[in-house]
Amino acid sequence: MKTILTINSGSSSLKASLFVADGSRRDFHYGGVREPQEAFDQLMRELGSDLPDAVGHRFVHGGDIADAARLVDSAERARLESLIPLAPLHLPGNLLGIDLCAQRFPVPQVACFDTAFHATMSELSKRLPIPNELGLRRYGFHGLNYAHIAKALPGILGDAAHGKVVVAHLGSGASLCLMENLKSTDTTMGYTPAGGIAMGTRSGDLDPGVMLELAKRYDAEKLSDMVFHKMGLFALSGGESSEMSVLLSSNSENAKFAIAYFCRQVCAAIGSLAAKAGGIDALVFTGGIGEHCPGIRAAICEPLAFMGFAADAVGNQSGLTKIGRAASKPILVIPADEERMIRGLCLEYLAQL
Repeated sequence: MKTILTINSGSSSLKASLFVADGSRRDFHYGGVREPQEAFDQLMRELGSDLPDAVGHRFVHGGDIADAARLVDSAERARLESLIPLAPLHLPGNLLGIDLCAQRFPVPQVACFDTAFHATMSELSKRLPIPNELGLRRYGFHGLNYAHIAKALPGILGDAAHGKVVVAHLGSGASLCLMENLKSTDTTMGYTPAGGIAMGTRSGDLDPGVMLELAKRYDAEKLSDMVFHKMGLFALSGGESSEMSVLLSSNSENAKFAIAYFCRQVCAAIGSLAAKAGGIDALVFTGGIGEHCPGIRAAICEPLAFMGFAADAVGNQSGLTKIGRAASKPILVIPADEERMIRGLCLEYLAQL
C-alpha cells in the first residue's frame, strides 16, 4: 500500500487528506479561503516530514477528455492552464496546488477530474441549444463526489441503488445529478460551474437576455467578477453573506428570502430531473449544506410529498444516514468524500507503473 496525499481546493475552502500506508488517515481543512497560498503554506507546515508516494489533485474541469485522471507533466499542465476561463474560481487554485506540491514532493502529481463522471450522459443531456459548430456543451461537475456516492449507495440501498437516484451536492458550489444504474444521466451544471441552481456567489442559470444587458453595462472583466463572485446567495441576501450558515443564523428578511429562494430552486431541480427520468426511487443529500443543515433538507423535502418523499423530523435532526419516514422513499445523507476517490485513482495510476 502506498501513502497518498490528496488535495481538494474548492471555491471557498482547501481540504486535504494524507492516506498513510499503514491504513491511517489524516484530514486537513481550511475554510473561508481567500488566499490559497496561505492555506497551502499552512498545510505544508502541518504535514511536517511526511512524504507521499503520489499527490492527487481535484480538478473541477478536465475539458473534453473522458479520462478520470491524468499524470501532470508539462504538456498536461499547459492544457489545464488553458481551461482556466471555464472555471476561474477553481482552476488557479488547483494549478497552484500542483506547483507547490511539485516543489516539495519529488513524486507523481495526478490530476483527477470532476467532469469525468458525467461522460456517460447522452447527447440529449450534453447538447446546448446553440450551433453545434461552436464546440460548446454541457459538462457537469462535482463528479468525484458523485462517483463516491455511487460507490457507497449499494451498501446502503442494496439493489435499489441501481434505480433512478437524484443526488443533491449542496455547498458553496451546488449541483444535482440524476443517476441511473449508478451512472450519470443528467446534471444541473452546464458548460461551466456557474450554471444550474443558485449558489453562494454564482447565479446559476440566467435568461440570456439578462447577460446581454449586463454585457452592455460592464466590461468583460467586471462582468466575469460579478458572475463568479457577486451573484447567488450573496446577491439574494442583499450582500449580507454568501455562506448558508451565516444566513441561517440571521434574522434579516434578506437572509430569509435567500434561503427560501435556494430551497425552492433545489426542489424545482429535483422535480425536473424526476420528470426526465419518469420518476425517481431515492434522494441523496451531500456537500456542506446538504450534510449539515437539517432545516434546509426539511424545506426541500416538504413540497416533494407528492413524489413519495417525506423527511422524518427526528431522523433529519439526528445525523442518521436514512432520514425518511417509514412510508417514504429513501432519503439519505451521505458525507462528501472526494479525497477517497482521488486516493483510489492515484493507486490505480501507481499500480500501472
